Amino acid sequence: MKNNITKQFSRYFVAALVGYAIDFGTLILVHEVLKFHYLIAASLGFVFGLIVVYIISSRYVFGESKIKSKSAEFALFTLIGLGGLLLLNGLLWIFTDLFGLYYLLSKIIATIAVYIWNFFARRKLYNN
Repeated sequence: MKNNITKQFSRYFVAALVGYAIDFGTLILVHEVLKFHYLIAASLGFVFGLIVVYIISSRYVFGESKIKSKSAEFALFTLIGLGGLLLLNGLLWIFTDLFGLYYLLSKIIATIAVYIWNFFARRKLYNN
């Protein structure tokens, strides 16, 4: 079991890196270029990253879902993601607005907590 979780955690890390690249790129584009507030830009980036991570995770990380309906599986995956989004935005606001950190540094720090939340919560959706 320990080997399996290590393997999944490593694979999820790769999936999360790809999703994070999409997420982070969207954040920068929407905030720096389109001039949206950083929390709106972070939310949009998170949604795009969520879709990418779902596709990679469901195919290469966790294996077969406990839920047979793909739409129900994606809905639960998304609900977990929304919990992660609330955590992300809360931490971004704390680090950026309360502690005065640069928003991109706040994003990097908050992402670590969200990554751990997402991995363990999403792992519960699958048979492993």
